[in-house]
Amino acid sequence: MKMALIVEDGVTDREFLTRQLQESGLTVMTAGSVEEAQGKLGQSKPDIIFLDVILPGQSGFEFCRFLKSSPDTKQIPVVICSTKGTDVDKTWGTMLGADDYLIKPVDPDALKKTLSRLRF
Repeated sequence: MKMALIVEDGVTDREFLTRQLQESGLTVMTAGSVEEAQGKLGQSKPDIIFLDVILPGQSGFEFCRFLKSSPDTKQIPVVICSTKGTDVDKTWGTMLGADDYLIKPVDPDALKKTLSRLRF
């Protein structure tokens, strides 16, 4: 079974994404910060990562850049899920290597399309 890592500090958004991804057949692990996510990545490698931008400590944009520049994680698709929904934010996310960018609150149909496009 494929595994998703959700890096989200908001309980409501984290629970919503968890439910949606589980309904799509993925196993889910969660982290409330980049630091916690890095610890989980040391334990197991997810097949896809859902990443908030505004997180305690390091931002999701910085973490996305790290993930996409590391040989161990660069092949893992990263989907940014953020309230920061301007064209500039989306462009920045793409420049840092994000495979998709979803605006919060995440639309379940948009999430399903993203999963389908990324072959999940």
